Amino acid sequence: MERGAQTTQHGHHSPTLYIVGYVLSLVLTAISFVLALTHAMSLGPTMWILMILAGLQILVQLFFFMHVTEGDGPPYHSVTLLIGLIFTFAICLMSIWIMTFHYQSY
Repeated sequence: MERGAQTTQHGHHSPTLYIVGYVLSLVLTAISFVLALTHAMSLGPTMWILMILAGLQILVQLFFFMHVTEGDGPPYHSVTLLIGLIFTFAICLMSIWIMTFHYQSY
């Protein structure tokens, strides 16, 4: 059973794939950390860039470590991933709403 150049004979992934994912995760984390600590930009652009870097970090985790595109059978994992993303965005948006408008309840 041939699964491609990214896997070994027994179906396990090569260490190179994990090393690339690990290095990408470290680079994205370092960029976010430096951006947050240096205050090189105003708050608005910094928040947008941090959100974009967080999204890239999620994609790196999903594709390099969780192998979201692999698997046989029906794509149940894609449906559960979509539901998880909907819940995540809902919780984030509700948290921002509460933090923005909490003073109006007094």
